[in-house]
This record gives sequence, C-alpha cells and structure tokens, in this order.
Amino acid sequence: MYVHKLKSIFAASVIALAFLLLPAFFYVNAQDVGQSVLDHRAELERNLAALEQEINQQRSILDTKQKERQSLEGDVAILNAKIQKAKLSIKARDLVIQGLGEDIKQKEGTIGKYTKKIDSEKESLAQLLRKTNEIDSYSMVELVLANKDISDFFIDLDSFGSIQAGIQDSFQLIESSRKKTEAEKSTLESKVAEQVELRKLQQLEAERVKQQEAEKKKIIAQSKGTEANYQKIIKDKEKNAAAIRSELFTLQGSTAIPFEKALEYATAASRKTGVRPAVILGIIAEESNLGENVGTGSWRVDMKAPRDTVPFLDITSRLGLDPEKMPVSKKAWYGYGGAMGPAQFIPSTWIIYEGRIAEAGGHTPPNPWDPRDAFMATGLLMADNGASAGTRAAERLAALRYLAGWTNATKKAYAFYGDDVMDLADKYQKLIDILGS
Repeated sequence: MYVHKLKSIFAASVIALAFLLLPAFFYVNAQDVGQSVLDHRAELERNLAALEQEINQQRSILDTKQKERQSLEGDVAILNAKIQKAKLSIKARDLVIQGLGEDIKQKEGTIGKYTKKIDSEKESLAQLLRKTNEIDSYSMVELVLANKDISDFFIDLDSFGSIQAGIQDSFQLIESSRKKTEAEKSTLESKVAEQVELRKLQQLEAERVKQQEAEKKKIIAQSKGTEANYQKIIKDKEKNAAAIRSELFTLQGSTAIPFEKALEYATAASRKTGVRPAVILGIIAEESNLGENVGTGSWRVDMKAPRDTVPFLDITSRLGLDPEKMPVSKKAWYGYGGAMGPAQFIPSTWIIYEGRIAEAGGHTPPNPWDPRDAFMATGLLMADNGASAGTRAAERLAALRYLAGWTNATKKAYAFYGDDVMDLADKYQKLIDILGS
C-alpha cells in the first residue's frame, strides 16, 4: 500500500515539477508577437526614417539659406523651412508616441501573463511541498517493511529525492519571474512618463509653428511681396539700434537685463572661449525658455542627492545666500532638476567649473545667479563641448551636449533643443550685425 502511495505521489510530483519548469518556455513565447504587429512596427519605423530624412533636408536648406544675403525671398524660404521642419518633427513625434503606446499595450499583456504564471507556479509548488510533507510523515522503517520489492522502493525514493532537489530550482525560477515582472513594470512606467513629456514638447513645437507662420505672414504683408519694400524695412530696423540695445533679455533665475548688457557678457565670454557670442546668447535664451515651461523647483525635492544637494549648500554658504530662497529648476523629463541661474548649471557641474569661471571672469567666488558669471560658465562649457570649432554642426552638437551630455546628445528626442538654440543664435547674430554696422 505504501509503495503504491509512494508511486502515486511520485507521479503527481513529476507532473507538478514539469509544470514548475515551464517558465523558461513561457519567457520565450511571451515575447512572441503576431506577424501583423511586427509588420505594423516595421511600417512605423520606415515612416519615421522617411520623416527624419525630410527633417534633415529642411535643416540643410536652413543651413544654406542662413549664409545667403538677407532678402525677402531668402527670409521667406528660411521661415518656410523652419515651419516645414517643425511640422515634420511633430509628425515624427506622433509616430514615436504611437509606437510607445503599442509597446505599452504589449508590455501590459506580457505583465498580465507573468502574473498569472507566477500564481500558477506558486500553487504548483505548494502542492509539491504538501506531497513532500506527506511522504516525510512516514518513517523509513514503515516504508521499507511495507515494500515487498526493496529495489523498486529505492528507485522510487531516489527519483523523489531528485524532485525534492528541484524544489529549490523552482523557487529560483519563481523569483526570476517576479524580478522580470517588476522590471517590465518599471520600464512600462518610464515609457508612460516619457510619452507624457513628449506630448508636452509636441505642444510647444505646435506653438512655435503658429508663431513662425504668423511671422511669415507679417513679413509678406509689410513688404507687400516686393524686394524693394523689404530692403527698406531692414534698413529701418538697422537705424533703430538704440531700441535693440535697450530691449530686455530674459534670464532664468535672475532679473532680466538689457540686450546690450547681455551682449557685453556674451562677448567677454567669447573672447575667453572662442565660442560665438550669438551662440552663447542662444543657449542662455533657450535655457530660460525651458525653465519657464518647466517651472521653479526646490533644492530639497528636485536635486539629485547627495550629488547636487551637498555642493549646492556649499555654494550658497560661501556666497552668503539662503539656500531656501535661491531659485532652481524643477525636475524635467530629461533629467534631475536643481539647475541654477541663467546658465542652468547643476551644482555638481558648477563646482567643477568654478575655478575656471573665477579665473576667466575675475570674480571670486563666482555666483551662478550672477549673469556675467553665468555667461562665462556657458561659454566655457560650450567650448568644452566643441562649439569653439565655429561650424554650425559643431555649435548645434555642443548645444545638445549642453542639455543631455555627450552620451545622449545624438538621441533624436533631444533634437529640438539643438535646433532651437541655432534658431535663436541666428536671430541674435542678425541683431549683433545690426549693432556692429
């Protein structure tokens, strides 16, 4: 009777163990998706690649037109290229968001399967443990005395011992399943957050398109479509240099200053670093735009601790400033917050550059919220990023590195920043040329 019971338990346990060992098979099949899904994803990728190629073409047109003499035809062409590039970027972002949405749905389905599988594995393991306890309740003597065929008994006993040894492996498989599920959930949450932030950027791009279209209509209306009228408008602007000098230049984390003063700081930084003043102005302006959209944060909440919180307290202490009252940026989708002043340096980076800023600017200790120190800091970092090479491509790449670091600078999600900085640099270069003439 006992041998029969043992064999029954053994058979049930083998079935249970086989069920427990399914996760490896499940992992492979859980990743399988239908051919239609794969085909649709491939189509999205092809469309995205085509859009990116068109965006690069518009960027090339802009680069060429910017070098030409200012004219009605040229400036309208520049605006057209900017508008088209912005619209294409929005379409590309729509495709990225669409792909993310489909990926999120797929991951949700996979997570659901993992969860059900883990529950099933736990129940199967519980059954196996109950079977083990049932056998363990019999003594060896009872089992041996009840067994008429001793050799059969030991074969069964050895086999069951192997099953018991597999229990630990089953536990490890369950733990692996759990960790994989948590990783999938974490990835899903990150993608959802990124999707939301990409949508915000898309809305900002849409607003820029509207502004550019309005500017295009204004140019055509003012000039009545004739080159002579347009050249007259340009000359009138050049005569109004005083208005350009007095126009306020907005700064993040500091009081706005006249454009003439901003240009003075940018020029001083350019002399020390070799970076064009217009590019430095473009970076400062773009950082102010981003900061305005993101909002003001708190060093306690938005900074990465202790990487930035410790140097922040050190900086404010040496400057005699109250850390609770100093404005810093909120955490954004592309990284931690806590950036300081017009240059939007995070404290850990400011500490690295502090000595060079002081030496170049002659101001010790330098203050992140002081515009002249901020402009010098921007020039130094942009030079280190390669902007002093002076080419448009080098300046744009340096701007992307300013935002995202060297590793992430080539990611397409950040392209908007480099394009915005160069657009602003073009705008300020025209103002600089007017003042210079």
